Amino acid sequence: MYETILYEISEGVARITLNRPDKYNAFTQKMLLEITEALKAASKDSVVRCIVLTGSGKAFNAGQDLTEYGGDDIDFGGVIRTCYNPMVIQMHHTEKPILAAVNGVAAGAGMSLALACDIRLASDKAVFANAFVNIGLVPDSGGCYYLPRIVGIGKALELAMSGDKISAQEAYRIGMVNQVIPSAEFDAAVMAYASKLANLPTKAIGLIKRAMYKGLHMCLEETLEYEAFSQAIAGNTEDFKEGTTAFIEKRAPKFTGK
Repeated sequence: MYETILYEISEGVARITLNRPDKYNAFTQKMLLEITEALKAASKDSVVRCIVLTGSGKAFNAGQDLTEYGGDDIDFGGVIRTCYNPMVIQMHHTEKPILAAVNGVAAGAGMSLALACDIRLASDKAVFANAFVNIGLVPDSGGCYYLPRIVGIGKALELAMSGDKISAQEAYRIGMVNQVIPSAEFDAAVMAYASKLANLPTKAIGLIKRAMYKGLHMCLEETLEYEAFSQAIAGNTEDFKEGTTAFIEKRAPKFTGK
């Protein structure tokens, strides 16, 4: 079905693996379109309750494969608008948790891809580089949106202006990743984390994601009202009924995502 990615579903988790290991999983236009299509499929599939994005081989993603254009002049604005932006927007509006499993280098737009995920787990061998400035470009694919919101404007400007590489441990220290995991344990730990998310109340998680992102652009009064709106929806789900029943009965809840 796909040529540049792998897509598999297991126990409620959709795993999207960027699959150009010989090119450090660098983006091509085809890969970007395939990632977007896979995200749409996972978003619509009621079986899927968590999405994992990762890379095959030694890298997560090394950014755009510039050799795709064969030395021709590149319409960067056009490529970003037609290929990159739809992918990031799809991620933003997918009301299921998206987990970045950063197994190796994440550079340029590959780093932006990780930032656009909701939660980031990194192998202790992962390296991050906001490398755009090294070739005279500006962070794209949401890099100028997510990075300052995650690490603060001062650190974001430092990373973007210097283009310096940082280790997984430094990324954790500045709050850019949620966990750093030994490489030998990485795959198992990622799937355990994803499984945990997949067994939580999926609709509530979708509402949390939507409200948090909206709250970045709203005043307190607007956020309070949106919380009330979201709670009215969550309070009518089957998972809320199961959660409260399980609490009263002193047992573990069995959420279905409905």
